[in-house]
Amino acid sequence: MSDEVAIEHAEGHVEEPEPEAPALDELAVVMAERDEYLALAQRVQADFDNYRKRAAREQERLVAHAHERLVRDLLPVLDDLERALEAAERHEEAALVDGVRLVQQSLRGALEKEGLSEIPTDGAFDPHVHEAMLSRPDDGAEPGAVLEVVQRGYRLGDRVVRPARVIVAAGEE
Repeated sequence: MSDEVAIEHAEGHVEEPEPEAPALDELAVVMAERDEYLALAQRVQADFDNYRKRAAREQERLVAHAHERLVRDLLPVLDDLERALEAAERHEEAALVDGVRLVQQSLRGALEKEGLSEIPTDGAFDPHVHEAMLSRPDDGAEPGAVLEVVQRGYRLGDRVVRPARVIVAAGEE
C-alpha cells in the first residue's frame, strides 16, 4: 500500500487516501493475467474432453475390429459344419446329423450374438453384398437374378465381413 497515513477528521471519521495510479495499473495487469489463465484453463479442459472422446472412439473401433477378426476366423468352421451336414444327410446317419446340427446351431447362435447376420441372396444381384462366381442363362429367371448360392455371405453389424458368392442369371445375348 502507500506510505500515506489515514487522516482523521475532527468529526471522527477516517478518510482513506486515494489509490495511486500505479496501483490501478497493477490491478489491471493482475486481472488481465487472471483472464489469460482462465482462458488457458478452459482451452486445456476442452482439449482434454476432445482427447477423451477420441480415445473412446478409437477403443470402440479396436473392439469392433477384434470382433470382425474373430468372426472371420470362425466362418470356415461354420462352412465345414454345413458341408458335413450335407454329406451326412446323403449317408442317412441321423445321429451324426443331429449332433453336427446342434454344433452348427450353437456356433451360429454365438456368432449372431456378436452381431453376425447372413446376407440375403433371394432376388437381384447386389455388387455391394454379393460376389458373382459365374453367370449362366436361365429362361425362368430375370437377368441379374441370383440363381444359386455357392457360399453364404455375412455382415457384422453394418459391415460386410464376407460377400455372398453366387451364380447369377445371364442376360440375353
